[in-house]
Amino acid sequence: MNRHHFSAALVVVFAGCNVPAFAGPGGSCHFHGSKPATDAVVVDCATQRKDELIAKGKLDKGWQPVKVDKAELVDSKKGKEWRVTFRDPSAKEKGKDTLYMFFTAPGNFIAANFTGQ
Repeated sequence: MNRHHFSAALVVVFAGCNVPAFAGPGGSCHFHGSKPATDAVVVDCATQRKDELIAKGKLDKGWQPVKVDKAELVDSKKGKEWRVTFRDPSAKEKGKDTLYMFFTAPGNFIAANFTGQ
């Protein structure tokens, strides 16, 4: 293999390395830097994450039509973070009618739970 073919092969290999970072649901919701995301971006990412949790069987399919109730930038132990709330008044399990999702200020997913903590 001559030097030009080797260089071209490396370009192809390295170009392929970036693809998995953006593949699949929620893949476009990975951010760098410290600039806070807009609420519209966080709402979109939370909806993608909710759909991913449903697809993986970690969240009941009844959450599929539920829209974001509130997205707010709140203070946490580690600084500012987004808290996104989904409310499902028809949830079957007591104490599981409100789903909370947490994101860093720039918009990266941290956790989801029913406690809000």
